[in-house]
Amino acid sequence: FPLFLQVTCNCFTISNGEMQDVGVGLYPSMSLLNHSCDPNCVIVFEGYQLLLRSVREIQIGEELTISYIESLMPTSERQKQLMRQYCFECDCLLCQNQEKDAEKLAGEEHAWKEVKDAVNEVRYPKSKEEWEQVLARCQNLLTSNMGRLPDTNIYQLKMLDCAMDACINLESWEEALYYGSRSLGPYRLYYPGFHPLRAVQLMRVGKLQYSQDMFPQALETLKQASIMNCFFSAYSIMKVTHGTDHSLMQALMEIKEQCEAIMRTQ
Repeated sequence: FPLFLQVTCNCFTISNGEMQDVGVGLYPSMSLLNHSCDPNCVIVFEGYQLLLRSVREIQIGEELTISYIESLMPTSERQKQLMRQYCFECDCLLCQNQEKDAEKLAGEEHAWKEVKDAVNEVRYPKSKEEWEQVLARCQNLLTSNMGRLPDTNIYQLKMLDCAMDACINLESWEEALYYGSRSLGPYRLYYPGFHPLRAVQLMRVGKLQYSQDMFPQALETLKQASIMNCFFSAYSIMKVTHGTDHSLMQALMEIKEQCEAIMRTQ
């Protein structure tokens, strides 16, 4: 039991290229890092290799910090999770100021509580039928809450992500792009500057813009230059959060080069 508790308190969640959880691992030296809800470093993975990346300028003598938990939560929920799993209260500036809590819970309370419950009930589907059920639930809630919940509400944002994932798995590219595009503003609000989650979201939307309708339709999107804005934003962020040698960065570079080649022919 003591060993189990030590693992629970010190393990890292291993994620794939799109920041989806795939397992847990112990990295003893990285377990020495302390927590901040507004950290100066992030952790990304290349396979099972853990990479520690700085996301802003760090002063000489400044402590390196990471976030132990998902930051897209109100202050009270972050504090509860930290106390439950790590047995401490965070006193970082973000917690002291409760910054962005109002935006995170904007809209009608009964509406976002319903969406929160729905998001928490979703389990990763294993079949097309299950994905269809998830998408139908998302569509119903997003439609019924139109005008009642802004996309900046964190549970509405999670619902948009869920709907986007369902559409991608069902190969409904146009609808996936619609939900993904709606998420970019809130991602910019909650993940300002350099953050791997924002970079990955920009890349996902950019890939949809590039490929959803094959060449003729994708070319028209490229002419509007919106795809290039997405890719250059993703590139500038991912260069910091993942590094130029990361496989996800290499994939982004390949698509970016394809976009540039198409643009030069126009």
